[in-house]
Amino acid sequence: MTPLLDVRDLEVSFPVRGGGWTPVVSGVSLAVGRGEVVGLVGESGSGKSMTALAVLGLVPPPGRVTAGRVLLDGPGDGEPADLLKLDERELRRVRGGRVAMVFQEPATALNPVYTIGFQIAEAVRAHGGVSRREARAEAARLLERVAVADAPRRLDSYPHQLSGGQRQRAMIAMALAGRPDLLLADEPTTALDVTLQAQILELLDELRRDLGLAVLLITHDLGVVAETCDRVVVMSAGRVVETAGVEELFRAPAHPYTRELLAALPRLAPAAAAPGPGEF
Repeated sequence: MTPLLDVRDLEVSFPVRGGGWTPVVSGVSLAVGRGEVVGLVGESGSGKSMTALAVLGLVPPPGRVTAGRVLLDGPGDGEPADLLKLDERELRRVRGGRVAMVFQEPATALNPVYTIGFQIAEAVRAHGGVSRREARAEAARLLERVAVADAPRRLDSYPHQLSGGQRQRAMIAMALAGRPDLLLADEPTTALDVTLQAQILELLDELRRDLGLAVLLITHDLGVVAETCDRVVVMSAGRVVETAGVEELFRAPAHPYTRELLAALPRLAPAAAAPGPGEF
């Protein structure tokens, strides 16, 4: 079956002093099937986020995509579209429409001077062609869908008035406004405590099951991958070093870098023997 997203030999480069370009992402190939969760894993600076930004044509200047293809399968029987060949107008229809992104820091991704309801409603209107009243009602429904308590009242809250978990849920609600087929989730649990991390991951899994949503989950946390993903793509120094199913990767990692990542996972120490009588 044709994958929903098929990235082939992607290269992203930045200019260097004295002329020329140096790649920060090189030869990256990965695929995400419909309804599949694929983990994109690696340490900070490995090129994970830059790969996701390149998919949507959001590489920050002066960087640019210098090679490769990013194929997005159509909703019908047509040929997949190469997103790298679309002009800005066509790309805007894809962003937030067929492909949406949840950024790493909702506190900075959300506009602090607009209410949550306004921001979600504007995303709805951008892709739905509905009235302001209808968009606001849809914004409330989306907040309820991502389990924000007292959603109608929260529409009038500003980002700073929400907790970290609520801001992340609001970001996911905004991403769902265009009814995407694919969600790019960039470290969606990094700034949250363990309990909230589990809730957000459970929400993403629920959305995958209920909406048939495909997810490219960008993370450095292999524990998150083990709980959430179907397959894993491991990146190091801007390149893909291993691709495998989750069970296979944890059972028999093939690349030395992957083995180092797994070795760095925290493990519980063996329980100490209980002290005997008179021992402290």
